[in-house]
Amino acid sequence: MNEAISVRNLNYAYPDGTLALKDIEIHVKKGEKIGILGPNGAGKTTLFMHLNGVIKNPDGEVNIFNQDISSLKTEERIHRVGVVFQDPDDQLFMPTIFDDVAFGPINMGLNKEEVQKRVSSALKTVGLSGFEERVPHNLSYGQKKRAAIAAVLSMEPDILILDEPTANLDPRSKAELIKLVNRLNSEGITTIIASHEVNTLPELVDRIYIINREIIAEGTPREIFSNWQLLRNNNLEAPDVFKLFQVLTCFGYDCENLPLSINEAVDELTKTIEGGKGHVHLHIHEHTHRDISECLNNYNHHS
Repeated sequence: MNEAISVRNLNYAYPDGTLALKDIEIHVKKGEKIGILGPNGAGKTTLFMHLNGVIKNPDGEVNIFNQDISSLKTEERIHRVGVVFQDPDDQLFMPTIFDDVAFGPINMGLNKEEVQKRVSSALKTVGLSGFEERVPHNLSYGQKKRAAIAAVLSMEPDILILDEPTANLDPRSKAELIKLVNRLNSEGITTIIASHEVNTLPELVDRIYIINREIIAEGTPREIFSNWQLLRNNNLEAPDVFKLFQVLTCFGYDCENLPLSINEAVDELTKTIEGGKGHVHLHIHEHTHRDISECLNNYNHHS
């Protein structure tokens, strides 16, 4: 499988000398779903600006499909890598949704017919067909998020980077966006997602990098979220479902792989109940309260 992204020895400091990135090395295969997890100020956005070539930095190597990102023309860069910012108002600045979604294709030098085709396709993909003449600031926040994604999809990127895609969304909008992003990935788009919302991250990614100016760890969601010391040291959380089932193990619940999402929890409980003749067996022993206290303290909670 081809590498979509290869980053080696990437270093970057802000103009005031503050270190933003140190010896970053990341490798992403074509079609992967990657999560970037880190505390505020960890350098995630700065990394993304290197990946799409906005920051041209000689101190490091950033290759997109085996090509140096700094060597690509603008139209090639925006076709290869699309970034959806956390706040859609940073991305929607034209009088109408059509103008916003058409902005990229127009700047790629495409003809009128191709621009129209791409705008229609992108809006249909995100469920906003018929919104062409709507004014961006009149949309709901969830609609703005989808319009911002459409503005990037109209450039038909091979890699889609989303910065906090589910932030500030209501539950329904969040579920719709998760479904959209997973569908785009299943259609061949490599996806990279930065998010603090650890309850949704396992549904969106197969592998996670933890970054705090440098790469702290890399692994599957299960490997990362099972390492409470790693999370605690970097001011991060594990999914609530995962923590709940850790508490249940203190009451004697036998679970080989703790669920990371609601869907996994349903599957686990169903299997347990079917194997237990319709029951889940829990109990309190002499070490239960101590084990619970230790579990909660590991994740910065208090018993």
